[in-house]
Amino acid sequence: MFGRRLFNAWFTDDGIRTWATMFVGVTVQALPFLVLGVLLSAALTAFVPASFFAKALPKHPALAVPVASASGVVLPGCECASVPVSAALMNRGVTPAAAIAFLLSAPAINPIVLASTAVAFPGQPKVVVARAVTSLAVSMILGWLWLLTGKGGSWLKMPKNRHAHDDGKFEVFRSAMLHDFLHAGGFLVVGAAAAATLNVVVPRAWLDHVAGNLLLSVLILGLLAVLLAICSEADAFVAASLTQFSLTARLAFMVVGPIVDVKLIALQTGTFGPKFAVRFAPATFVVALLASLLVGWWLL
Repeated sequence: MFGRRLFNAWFTDDGIRTWATMFVGVTVQALPFLVLGVLLSAALTAFVPASFFAKALPKHPALAVPVASASGVVLPGCECASVPVSAALMNRGVTPAAAIAFLLSAPAINPIVLASTAVAFPGQPKVVVARAVTSLAVSMILGWLWLLTGKGGSWLKMPKNRHAHDDGKFEVFRSAMLHDFLHAGGFLVVGAAAAATLNVVVPRAWLDHVAGNLLLSVLILGLLAVLLAICSEADAFVAASLTQFSLTARLAFMVVGPIVDVKLIALQTGTFGPKFAVRFAPATFVVALLASLLVGWWLL
């Protein structure tokens, strides 16, 4: 409200006004889902012990992978929270393949993400189904690939076991909520600004040319998702604003973002080591694009 008076003179040009409208629209529409996701993620961190997940998974690694993937449906949380939770699972004896499957599925197919996708694409339930199916498939494929390639024991740095600190559960809840909201909210603002800029600044003819090529558009939006690093609770609204692109390309944007982006690569490097990150991120990106193309051809 204060900024409106200060910067009112800047918003006289039609292009700037269009940019501001798109930026505010994407941000305001996505914010409630981001807040709800952060609250649930903080509650999960503070009140649900990691040992619960270890006991709930099958002992056989090949069976534990799909169960861990499916558990992401009922465990809301953003991609930032999934990395420490996956590390805690490994510390408690869960096979790394299952922990990796959970790492990929939890931020991509949880109820908040699917609900936000339904709101962002009203009247298009096939987009929600396509996102859930593709993300679930990618998480299971990567988990099984981990088992088939020798489990990566030589280049996975097992995270150190972090014992519970002395802070109470409500303090853990408060600090996790504040950290996740400020962290994810910043990326949401950057993503909304980038989407608005892409629609206003980039020539329409260039966008139409890229969007007209299915393979190129899927690759471009996949790379855009890696660079923007938008929280999974909000990325559907950014994808919905990219109306020049096909549903398949926008599906790739929503599938890639929660499982491989610049902030996740940094988090995974610090948690599991650089040897893990330089192998895992490219493999995840390729599998996500191929799965998006396949499911997009099938459902969209």
